[in-house]
Amino acid sequence: QVQLVESGGGLVQAGGSLRLSCAASLPTFRTRAMGWFRQAPGKEREFVATINWNGDSTYYADSVKGRFTISRDNGKNTVYLQMNSLKPEDTAVYYCAAGQHVVAGTGIHEYTYWGQGTQVTVSS
Repeated sequence: QVQLVESGGGLVQAGGSLRLSCAASLPTFRTRAMGWFRQAPGKEREFVATINWNGDSTYYADSVKGRFTISRDNGKNTVYLQMNSLKPEDTAVYYCAAGQHVVAGTGIHEYTYWGQGTQVTVSS
């Protein structure tokens, strides 16, 4: 059974940092792009970042560019999201997702498997 388990969320003050992890029990992990999305209360789920199968290509939403960094360790079947200079508007539930192919874009439909999410709360 495929599982994506996020961890690392929590409460942090504005300007602080958090590192999210997503451990995947997915035999094809190293052949799939991985992504991070987030959903704030009352809002639709939105794209945050994506990384291709071997980690040499990344893409970010404009709202997080320069502050967040996505990375992966194929030996550990894990993808990370380093979040720096956090803002109150970053408050949301963060989800990791496994793409259908070696690369993936910003669309939710491009991702096959999803985690349960981890809460990130940034206080002002």
